Amino acid sequence: MLNVENKVIIITGASSGIGESTAKLLAQNGAKIVLAARREERLRLLKSTIEEIGGIAVYKVTDVSSHEEVEELARFAVDTFGQIDVLVNNAGIMPLSYLHEKKITEWDQMIDVNIKGVLYGIGAVLPHMRERKQGHIINVSSVTGHIVRKSWAVYSGTKFAVRALTEALRQEEAENNIRTTIICPGGVMTELVHTVSNEEIKQNIEESLQMALPAEAIASSILYAVSQPDYTAVNEIIVRPTSQEL
Repeated sequence: MLNVENKVIIITGASSGIGESTAKLLAQNGAKIVLAARREERLRLLKSTIEEIGGIAVYKVTDVSSHEEVEELARFAVDTFGQIDVLVNNAGIMPLSYLHEKKITEWDQMIDVNIKGVLYGIGAVLPHMRERKQGHIINVSSVTGHIVRKSWAVYSGTKFAVRALTEALRQEEAENNIRTTIICPGGVMTELVHTVSNEEIKQNIEESLQMALPAEAIASSILYAVSQPDYTAVNEIIVRPTSQEL
């Protein structure tokens, strides 16, 4: 049996894409899911879907760029299920642009969600996990956290940061039996493309989505990492479409 059953797992960005698929898959394998995102209607529907397949899920509307709301999310999970076993820091946005466009608002949004949101999640669950001397923090980065391409500068910067934060966390908390995993997806069919305001870049990405992976492929990778024995930490997984070169 997979080492997933009865684990309490918080998933941010759970209202669509990778988060939604991961929630369904982990629930099918017996986890108790705490869904978090900003869109309550989507969360309510996903909770119902999970319950229809015999799973257990609750939700809390959460903006990960708010430290206070992420702290409330962690308290909600503990109050509801008594513990937090896994955090999947999945929420992210990708409004790509060229640096000369100087889209400062979009830069700030990416930093707030993609970096601060991850930090706030780590900070919210870490005291609980340290007290229990166990836990697992999974941070979703990207293949663009390994390589940089034009128009991806700020987004890649946030994803490089996620990798750096996770590696430091691994070193700091190994003695507390807290596992860490970085998930680096390549092209995936999600709603991220809708956050791109530059029409040229958006069109290029939409064309590349012909080879994109379904979100379920990344969910399977997260399930694999979670399901390993507690003495085994899968520290990083890169998942690309077979035909993707970079």
